[in-house]
Amino acid sequence: MGARKRGHPMIEQMRAEFGDSKDMVTEVLDNGFSRLELCFFPGMCDIVQVKDAILVPFSYRFDPDEFRRMLKTGLSFIESDEPKKWPEMLLKGCVLLQYEEKVYSFAAIRKMQKEPGNTEVEASLQGPQSSFTEDLDMNMYLLRLRYNVPSLTAEQLQKGELSGTRIMVVYDRLKVDGGSLDELHKRLDKIRPKLIQAAGQLAMFIGNTRFSMFPITLQTERPDRVAQLIQRGKIAILVDGSRFAVTLPVRFFDFMHAMDDDYEPYWMGRIIIFFRYLGMILSMTLPALYIAACSYNPEFFRVQLAFSIDGSRAAVPYPSFVEVFIMLFMIEALIESSIRLPRFVGSTAATVGGLILGQAAQQAGLVSSIMIIVTSVVAISNFVIPNSSFSYSIRALKYVFVLVATFYGMVGIIVAIFLIVVYLCHLRSFGQPYLAINLKRDQRQSQQSR
Repeated sequence: MGARKRGHPMIEQMRAEFGDSKDMVTEVLDNGFSRLELCFFPGMCDIVQVKDAILVPFSYRFDPDEFRRMLKTGLSFIESDEPKKWPEMLLKGCVLLQYEEKVYSFAAIRKMQKEPGNTEVEASLQGPQSSFTEDLDMNMYLLRLRYNVPSLTAEQLQKGELSGTRIMVVYDRLKVDGGSLDELHKRLDKIRPKLIQAAGQLAMFIGNTRFSMFPITLQTERPDRVAQLIQRGKIAILVDGSRFAVTLPVRFFDFMHAMDDDYEPYWMGRIIIFFRYLGMILSMTLPALYIAACSYNPEFFRVQLAFSIDGSRAAVPYPSFVEVFIMLFMIEALIESSIRLPRFVGSTAATVGGLILGQAAQQAGLVSSIMIIVTSVVAISNFVIPNSSFSYSIRALKYVFVLVATFYGMVGIIVAIFLIVVYLCHLRSFGQPYLAINLKRDQRQSQQSR
């Protein structure tokens, strides 16, 4: 205790840096031959590693020459002579030890998860069930297990002034497009975030999604999907503490593709993809088509169907667009509530709520029975899209079509579709066309032109 009162440079500096924080351990060990100063956060370190690698060799089987050799030649011990980096090392889960007037760091980082979990967002029927974890090293293992080639390259970065989050940029150096890689590095150099806590947050910073109608990066929790995209020349970004990977550049068609399509017979997979596109179109345009047909262009219906729709709306006291907005608001509220409620009751509450509200609204004459059918088709069709980010874009576009149909009818819907196609043709994802049919072919052509 008397030695501690005299003060030790490393320990005293860390105490001053962290304000004598109570969750930080600072100890001076004396085995009768020499002294060792330790400083670490037990909550961020693996205590078993600290005991086996430091405490046992120093306290129970101490050999001065052997211990000195272990510090200088051990793979986990790194001499650190820059006091400015000591706080950062402690916050990353390292142990600082001072021995014979030299300071070493020992990486005893606690692993939050030691085995991969199962997919939760992207359900898998035929393919692998393992998903990424919140441990970056485990994610790199899962990726190299799926894509086991020497050309797989990983670049480690650190972003976040406060979080100091580790980021890994992974690609196949023989297949990656150099222009997309350079564009990614430029965007990563420009961003100066305070905190990086999830892959989606990083995707927002580098993708400028605030000003884009469609996402230009794809997030996935599946290592097999990332391996397939890297094999096609794309780039993956893994963020420490996030179980999702960000892949880029992407195409419009990548968001409509699910990994199970590759594990089914070819024509069966193509038919399923066709139904996805049909569901996407219905989810985006069906409410607008209902407004246009009821209020502006009833000639699109056969006479019998027009009479049937008119009869179902006989008790509704307001125009069709008000009816559509009421039902769309109800379905959006049900979707959001099912997401926020506990998992065990979320789906049940949404199903029961939808049935009760729909039936009550129809019996009260607030909406027509045809509108109940339209709302159900829209709600179901929106969930056939495999990617959640792309699904949000389709949900937002649905209201654009509704507004256009309210003022301009069927002509407005056709013009809106044309403008969206023009916008998609103009959109680029890190230099690559968003509507490219074959990204690898476009890359070869761009390389030949250069």
